[in-house]
Amino acid sequence: MLPIKPVCKKKFVRRDGTSVIFIQYCHSIDKRTLLNSGIAIPPAYWNIKRSRIDGNLPEVYGNASSLNERLQQAIRVAQDILNFTMKEKISDPLSFLKATFRPDFDPVSLTQKAKAAAAIDPKINLDLFFQIDDYIKCKTGKVVPGMLNIYRNMKDHLAAFQEYRKKPITFECFDYNFYESFVDFLAYEYVQRRRSQEVNGKREVIKGLKTATIGKTIKHLRIFLRDRMRRKIIASIDLSDFKILDEESDAVYLTWAEIGRIYQTDLSDAPHLVKFRDLFVLGCLTGLRFSDFATIRPEDIRRDMLHKKQGKSDHWVVIPLRDAAEDILINKFNRHIPVVNNPDFNEYIKEVAKLAGICEPVKFSYKKGNKDIVIVRPKYAWITSHTCRRSFCTNEFLAGTPVELIMKISGHRSLRDFYKYIRISPEEAGRKIKEIWEKRDATLLKIT
Repeated sequence: MLPIKPVCKKKFVRRDGTSVIFIQYCHSIDKRTLLNSGIAIPPAYWNIKRSRIDGNLPEVYGNASSLNERLQQAIRVAQDILNFTMKEKISDPLSFLKATFRPDFDPVSLTQKAKAAAAIDPKINLDLFFQIDDYIKCKTGKVVPGMLNIYRNMKDHLAAFQEYRKKPITFECFDYNFYESFVDFLAYEYVQRRRSQEVNGKREVIKGLKTATIGKTIKHLRIFLRDRMRRKIIASIDLSDFKILDEESDAVYLTWAEIGRIYQTDLSDAPHLVKFRDLFVLGCLTGLRFSDFATIRPEDIRRDMLHKKQGKSDHWVVIPLRDAAEDILINKFNRHIPVVNNPDFNEYIKEVAKLAGICEPVKFSYKKGNKDIVIVRPKYAWITSHTCRRSFCTNEFLAGTPVELIMKISGHRSLRDFYKYIRISPEEAGRKIKEIWEKRDATLLKIT
């Protein structure tokens, strides 16, 4: 039984002595609405017990029997609309009812009405991909453009999985079985776009994503679902089984000596590489992300300090400028950073590092599902824009700079995130411990 009934209240009496008969719908204790039936009579002629108009209603206000039929028709319209919302699982039936109801509304047109409302109202359209687009729209202007691309990648992964399993993904699908199937699909079946590999002289597609990439997709899927729950667009979903997969990523860093070699490399035969080389060295000396060091403005440089608001964390950092960094910014770039994009930067800095002789073979491994994939490449081939930030953090750590001070410059907010950036070999770790022991022993000898 739907909680619908007609009401005619004395407190709503108008100047002509009549009161509108409303159809009252109680969705819950605190959510209810009144729908105008289009009928008005003096409240004295409303039979509260029978919820109908008395038969002795004066003709001047209309025929009681005809008006009661109109009233019952309006109630049936409201019931039809509510039945439709339950059938279509519309999350906010109250809003849909208020927007749709008219006493003469034709229930046959409900489907078109729902489609029209769904096209603009995220509380009515519960299509998963519509909701993701609405989520991205809500985040636009609040996060850096790179984050929007991550959300779009999550949507792309879900769309590929929907096509693979040949049935729609709805919000009711999100349980442990879905999670397990989705992770398996991303690990083994997802076809990477714009990437291929050569096998026996033929180009073949690459299937499967790295564990860390899958973990990022699951992480942002969870954040998206929680956002929709907080906005009361969807019902609560238990996400406790949606584990965020992770693995320690292999990534290179460059020592100060290697950075010096890159900075001193003669590029007279490749002048187009100079700006990429100088920008890379600047990144290694400041510890900023590419999106930050590639957008330094003249006013960010104040004497021998760089004041920069980080785009990703929205956090201000103040970085002292080494002589080389100041030389690049002021003398080479004249305080105006050249405009370069990240893909070009990553491509050309590999050429620079190769010319600098950063060529020793480096072996990295990562997981695809339960398989360990091992790849050996020259060190220059592993260098990207992120190598700048990793090199800064690692070199300062090895030099003995307090971690708290490094984090003030790098912008890291947790030790866990910071230590992900530290890449030292067992030999370097051994040398570092030896230095600590030698300093400690020297102190003990002075005391004794």
